[in-house]
Amino acid sequence: MSLTIPNLLSLLRMGLVPVFIIAVLDGEMHKALLIFAIAGVTYLDPIADKLLLTSAYIALSIPSLNHGLLIPVWITVLVISRDVLMVIVALVMSLAVGVRSFPPTVLGKITTVFQVAAVVLVLLTSVFPGLDVIALGVLYGMTGLTVASGLNYIYRSNRLIESRPKA
Repeated sequence: MSLTIPNLLSLLRMGLVPVFIIAVLDGEMHKALLIFAIAGVTYLDPIADKLLLTSAYIALSIPSLNHGLLIPVWITVLVISRDVLMVIVALVMSLAVGVRSFPPTVLGKITTVFQVAAVVLVLLTSVFPGLDVIALGVLYGMTGLTVASGLNYIYRSNRLIESRPKA
């Protein structure tokens, strides 16, 4: 890997993940919000995005670590399950069918934006408790989008496999 600006940004973002988690563990939600914002400024690398979001959802679902709105564990499980499903389906499609490219959809990108917005709002509730209702609404909306985009991914995968020429 060459040290291009995008690669350096990805490494910086991945390096900020443990710093973010430490801030949450220490109850420094202001700092956690700032770190999350810095790490999330540029969304260039899907791996760094997923690492940051997965870490945030897990950390903000643990009652003893959270000083704002608590992300329900079932929502965290859905968010992570969708990502795991996508990786497994992509791997199977690559190995079994030879599909190497599976570009993201608009729905998937919107879901990611809502996942980020939900984390930001949850972090903000530690500073502004009045945002709890809004943050909860965004969390539930994001959950619906997460389920819809996961189902859409399965549907698209199936259609792609069916459209492949039979051997």
